[in-house]
This record gives sequence, structure tokens and C-alpha cells, in this order.
Amino acid sequence: MDGLDALKQGYLNRIAEAGDEAALEEIRLAALGKKGEISLKMRELGRMSPEERTAAGKVLNALKDEIDAALRAKKSALADAALDARLATEWLDVTLPGRPRRQGTIHPVSQVTEEVTAIFADMGFAVAEGPQIESDWMNFDALNIPPEHPARQEHDTFFMARAEGDNRPPHVLRTHTSPVQIRAMMAAGAPIRVIAPGRVYRMDMDQTHAPMFHQVEGLAIDRDISMAQLKWVLEEFCRAFFEVDEVELRFRASHFPFTDPSAEVALRCSWEGGQLKIGEGNSWMEILGSGMVHPKVLAAGGIDPAEWQGFAFGMGIDRLAMLKYGIPDLRAFFDSDLRWLRHYGFSALDVPSVAGGLSK
Repeated sequence: MDGLDALKQGYLNRIAEAGDEAALEEIRLAALGKKGEISLKMRELGRMSPEERTAAGKVLNALKDEIDAALRAKKSALADAALDARLATEWLDVTLPGRPRRQGTIHPVSQVTEEVTAIFADMGFAVAEGPQIESDWMNFDALNIPPEHPARQEHDTFFMARAEGDNRPPHVLRTHTSPVQIRAMMAAGAPIRVIAPGRVYRMDMDQTHAPMFHQVEGLAIDRDISMAQLKWVLEEFCRAFFEVDEVELRFRASHFPFTDPSAEVALRCSWEGGQLKIGEGNSWMEILGSGMVHPKVLAAGGIDPAEWQGFAFGMGIDRLAMLKYGIPDLRAFFDSDLRWLRHYGFSALDVPSVAGGLSK
């Protein structure tokens, strides 16, 4: 094939003179496109003898590679030039003073969640998590809550909408973090010791209730677990959380479908002068529910109730924050008021620990 050197030099000159990517693309199509000069010459190979085809093919492939490499190099050079031009116009004088930056604060719910987690971690409890949208079975049936229970009515629970003709079991916004206990038992078996902090939903709204709030539940399963150990765990938690030397708890018999026996737990306190004092006075303040895990709940979690037993408890994180830090209205937690958060918020650099102190 004649004239390949001139063809190559012509395209290399055009590539060198190209001023933008559009011009480069035009050159590429003219040379290497389906109807480009080099592509048309490649089609001529079929009319040659095997010896001529081998020699000419080698020359054409080398020409094609050289043109392609020149196009890529020029494209990269154009991109670098464009970046240099942009950087020349977009500059920052680093000697100028910076803008004043406000220090953020940690929300009391996040702070108390970290405090609770630190305390129970010190007692050997792991943290378990689960989805906020749960199946009706996981939220109710697995926890021994019967079909006629008021919590399973629409006036008390947020049920997820279903398409017409959808016959699958309903799903709900979880009403407690107890389904996490079922998931933890299914995943890890026994023995197990976990807490499950998280967001939950119920149809309730007043000064001390919100349709969305936060709970932490605890679960401990072993062969020789008893109510006495439950009492010790809760006393140690209250002593550490409220940062007092002495606490006194009162267990009052109650009924929860998922525990048997069940007990509501109240804390001795004083409201003298409008200030809450823990461990003294003649008042009692209910803070949580607890009990021994019902055998049906153990079975639902895949654990043999004839061999294992355990205790469970649950308390409101928002409620704990209100009590410890003197926050009067639960609704303010979710108003997104920066003034409120600056007043009740916590330093982002303070990490709660049992040894170093929870609230600084």
C-alpha cells in the first residue's frame, strides 16, 4: 500500500492542531470510524494474497495504533489544560481568616443511649439491632401476644398499607424492640446476653408520650438465671446511670404476655423542692417493666424452654433522659428547636464511660 506515511503524517498534524475534544472526535471518525480512511484500507486486505495480507495488515495495525495513541495523548493534554485554566480562575486566599464555626451538640436521646450502652456493656451485654418494620408474627405472635390483645388493634399500632389483593401477613412499625430479642435468639441461640436499643412507634401523643420514641430492652438467657439476678442487674444499672451510691427498687407483680412472672419496677426517690433525688425520700417512680422470659417466647426464638431460662426488661430512653436531665416535656425532643438542643445538648467530644463518668 502506497501513501501510508503521508496519511499518517497528515492525521498526526491535524491531531496536534486540534483545539478541543469535538475536533479530536471529528479526526477520530475520519481516520478510525467505520467509514474512515484507515478502516477502508483494512477492508482491502481481503483482496490480497496471504503473503501481501500479512505484510500490509501489520503496517495498517501499527498505523491504527499510532493514530489512536496520538488521539488519547492529545485528549489528556486538552483535559490538563482545561483544569489548569479552571484552577487559575478558581483560587482561595488561605491567608484570609476562616468563618467562625459553631460547635455542634449531641441530642439527649443519643447521649442517654450511649450511657445505657456503656453501662450494660460493662456488665457483659452485647448490642443487638433489628428493622423498624416488622412482620405481625415477629412483633406480636412470637412474643406470646394473643390476637385479641388491644396492642394489635389499629387504634394502638401503625399497620403498613397493603395493595389490594395482597394476602401476605401484615407488617407494622414495631411497637417495641422486643422483636430484636427474637431475632437475637434465632441467630445466636443460648446462652445469650444482649440489649436492644432503638426507635419504636405507637399511637400516643401527650406531654409524656409520643407516637415515635426510643426504648432499650435487655435479655439474658442461661441455665440458672433467676429473678434475683434480674434485680441485681437493674440495681447496678440505676446506680450507674443516675450516678448515686445507693438505690432501692420495688418490684410489683404485673402482667406482660412475654414474661412470666412479670414485674413493674419502681425506684425510691424524692421530689422535694421540685428536684428529683434518687435513692431517698418516700416517693416511688415506675421506670420499667421486667420478668422471666415466657417459655413460649423462648420456643419462638428456637430455644428449648426445658433446658434454658432467662429474664428480660424494657425501659424508655426518652423517659430516662427526662428524669436524669430535668427535661419536662417529651414533645420537645422532636421539635428540632436549636435553642432547646443548645440548652440540653451534650459536647460531641464527651464519650460516656463507666470508669470515666457518664455525664460530664
